[in-house]
Amino acid sequence: MEFQQRLYELRKQSGLSQEGLADLLGVSRQAVQKWEAGTSRPDLDNLAALGRYFNVSLDYLVTGQEAQVSPSQATTTIVNNYYTPFHYEYKSKRTLFGLPLVHIRLGHRGMGVAKGILAIGNVAVGVFTLGGFSFGLLSVGGLSFGLLFSLGGWAMGALAIGGLAVGLLAFGGAAVGLFAMGGGAFGVYAAGGGAIASEIAIGGSAHAPLAIGQTAEGALTFGLNADPAAVAAAIREAAHGAPKFIQNILIFLAQNW
Repeated sequence: MEFQQRLYELRKQSGLSQEGLADLLGVSRQAVQKWEAGTSRPDLDNLAALGRYFNVSLDYLVTGQEAQVSPSQATTTIVNNYYTPFHYEYKSKRTLFGLPLVHIRLGHRGMGVAKGILAIGNVAVGVFTLGGFSFGLLSVGGLSFGLLFSLGGWAMGALAIGGLAVGLLAFGGAAVGLFAMGGGAFGVYAAGGGAIASEIAIGGSAHAPLAIGQTAEGALTFGLNADPAAVAAAIREAAHGAPKFIQNILIFLAQNW
């Protein structure tokens, strides 16, 4: 049996795809494909990594035989405790629109992508996604992009919530959007500790044509103890083009800041 056949058999016995093995080694899938096709061979570092993962010796990988030790020779046993890299992958057989209903792909290294209606992985792409890097319709992750909803350290979407949030409706430590609310808020309508807006700003420090806050700068300003009816009328006038629910949120915030 040639090297490429042994590698193929070991990979199949471990339940790994070529892409999964590539992720574990930190190489491309094409490299693994060439090894199994016999058109190239892994270097010494990758051979050692293959031996550790499949728990076989380099002699077996390269020649198909274990090294023979003469009984008369003194033997020394060296025990190496290697960490076996974590890898887990599950892909449901049922599909929708060409995507598996569930795809989970997790590993300690590499950028393996989970793609599915529900996708969970280091990198996740789908409809409902959860991952370090997450891209979907509804998305949760360290870096998250959601068409409708996004939650993450950095979040971008129609409704975005995160440490840094960018969206039509954005809520976060720093928020940028049509309506933005956060420690630092920047938008057409903004509310926060520091709020800067092109139309209405509400907060501790507010800067906008209509500014409402403890420190307010703009063409028309109100303090936090201003007449509620006058504030509400000014907000409805300034935000007449905005959806009514945004007007109501702005009025509520102005009257309860």
